[in-house]
Amino acid sequence: MGSVFSRIVKGEVPSFRVQENERFLAFLDIRPVTPGHTLVVTKEEVDHFFDMKEELLQEILVFAKPISRALQQVTGCERVAAVVAGFDVAHAHLHLIPASSMSDLDFRNQASSTPQELSEMASKIKQALS
Repeated sequence: MGSVFSRIVKGEVPSFRVQENERFLAFLDIRPVTPGHTLVVTKEEVDHFFDMKEELLQEILVFAKPISRALQQVTGCERVAAVVAGFDVAHAHLHLIPASSMSDLDFRNQASSTPQELSEMASKIKQALS
């Protein structure tokens, strides 16, 4: 059995997807640190982020760049932080967190969002990406 992220990639677990290609999927974190907190995951199962092949490592940042710009536009944040932690789920992923200060990056501030809130945010991000 793969990670929960593998199950999200396969569509077995529902998610609020904002962008996808043949190698990556971006979807909203259901327990965001700040509104718009997006996870970018590899479709290939890789446990540790820096165990990714160099090509994937480069491509994940290129894939994340327009999402980051859309997040900044939608949320009005000063910056979008890119965080690699990898403790919660054993599947390589990048956190894109809208932030206006370092205190916005405190994972102890994660809070559940309603499906309605996540759906509305995903729609705004998708619109900004188009």
